[in-house]
Amino acid sequence: MNFKKCAIIGCGFVGTTTAYTLVHSKLFSEIVLIDINRNKAEGEAMDLNDATPFISPVDIYAGDYSDLSDCGIIIISAGANQKIGETRIDLVQKNVKIFKSIVENITKYCSDAILLVVTNPVDILTYVTLKLSGFPKEHVIGSGTVLDTARLKYLIGKHLAVDSRNVHSFIIGEHGDSELPVWSSANVSGIDLSYFCGICGKCNGMTNLHNLFDEVKSSAYKIIEAKGATYYAVAEAIRRICVSIVRDEDSILPVSAYVDGKYGLHDICLGLPSVISSNGIRNVLEIQLNEQEKAQLLRSASILKDTISQLSLFEDSKQ
Repeated sequence: MNFKKCAIIGCGFVGTTTAYTLVHSKLFSEIVLIDINRNKAEGEAMDLNDATPFISPVDIYAGDYSDLSDCGIIIISAGANQKIGETRIDLVQKNVKIFKSIVENITKYCSDAILLVVTNPVDILTYVTLKLSGFPKEHVIGSGTVLDTARLKYLIGKHLAVDSRNVHSFIIGEHGDSELPVWSSANVSGIDLSYFCGICGKCNGMTNLHNLFDEVKSSAYKIIEAKGATYYAVAEAIRRICVSIVRDEDSILPVSAYVDGKYGLHDICLGLPSVISSNGIRNVLEIQLNEQEKAQLLRSASILKDTISQLSLFEDSKQ
């Protein structure tokens, strides 16, 4: 694998903002843009190349699937958006069909890259990508709850008037409405969060912090209502995952990972803290949860399992 070469499949808001963010990261010397609309990909590549004299040299070009043969990381951000009146299952089925075509084309030319899935519903599509590609489970990663966790850390930091980088907490489970915060191990630079709240005096016994989680769950809806899509923060989340892979950092990030045995869960992808290295997911961590958090995680997994059971792709394979 050439970790100096990255590909982005899907040149919508998320894909192009990710490309721009990765150019600034200076991680890659070559970035391939692939889109069903070749002209769009070419235009984005031209625009990005014009920015490189202000940053650092990187070769950005519109390509096709044959250009993936030596890619170290392939980011999949292509997919359909949910329309008015369309159910979540309808959207899943539509994106599964799109991913079936994408993954088939990837596997024609590449068998050992790390696949980073960004398209929603990310946990379902990470699972679909894993099953369709036949890639090792370590090499198929979803963006998971990395962004949700960042949103929570930002809001906690703002509320407590501390640097959000000193807030250590996780949101785990589905990247969606059934996700959950792990309050039991949350801390500020090693100081237990509940104790810090006592010092702070603004948290009302952590009640106000629990309300912040409701803001996290609604923030994407508010952003989409206001501007049509979210893309800046998710692009930074993707960059952070790529940094850990390329630099072999062994960073712990709550990505969507394949789970088979942790917390009694089997054959599912969902957001859990995982060690990310140059081999992809080196380890999925079974962090300590209290009984309420365990129950919420199992409920979140059950919702994902129910959605997977309704996918025609897997129904067809059973016949």
